Amino acid sequence: MLWGRVKTAEGDIISGEIRDGHIIPGTGLGDIVPDTAALSLADAIWLSPCVPGKFIGLWNNYHAAAEKNGHAIPDHPLWFLKPLSSIVGHGAEVALPIAAGRVIFEGELAVVIGKRCHMASAIEAESAIFGYTCVNDLTSLDVLNANPAFPQWARAKGFDGFGVIGPVIATGLNWRDLSIRVLVNGRERQAYSASDMILPPADIVRKLSFDMTLEPGDVIAVGTSLGVRPVKIGDQVSVVIDGIGALDVTLSQPVNADAT
Repeated sequence: MLWGRVKTAEGDIISGEIRDGHIIPGTGLGDIVPDTAALSLADAIWLSPCVPGKFIGLWNNYHAAAEKNGHAIPDHPLWFLKPLSSIVGHGAEVALPIAAGRVIFEGELAVVIGKRCHMASAIEAESAIFGYTCVNDLTSLDVLNANPAFPQWARAKGFDGFGVIGPVIATGLNWRDLSIRVLVNGRERQAYSASDMILPPADIVRKLSFDMTLEPGDVIAVGTSLGVRPVKIGDQVSVVIDGIGALDVTLSQPVNADAT
């Protein structure tokens, strides 16, 4: 199943199953309304495919990047939170604030939680995963490293539009078979396999459930690997994962270019 969320030309926001260029309205993640007509996606605006209560990101969760950067292998997720105001969907235009300085893309696979999960067993954690989606975890390098006494993870990753999610949530995928690619202006800039993950999705969910209660719709971006690069105004960035789709975003001039 492919699950999405859109805003129609009439202004209605609809969640449901995406099928053959249409959306079949649903009531919750994976729940289709019986005997409901499919609606055309023509002229619809793609939104994030769910509305998370928490948008969690992981750092240092791929072997190749950890080895190259000399990072120790973690035994627990190294996580941060992105504010919900950072979330946009497929096809969005994101203004790069002057204050952000240098910004990099981070193409990632993300887990979407389908049911409440607290202090979960391994089996419970696995069953709590509804599906997977794409994330572009845009990050300001200049803000992150501006104060040597305090790396500013939340601010660096929390500007409006810096949490791109979508285009859909795909269910029934084997995460080990997935590859994450990032194209900038049509040119491949990042490519790596999800199978290189240090902590696999179910283990991430299980361990995070001891830090916080996970709720349906929560999104966990499981980290990125080698190949992240700076992007600039005018760039078109696409995170591509076969089986999920392409998550596109265009980077634009801030509305007030003089603001700092």
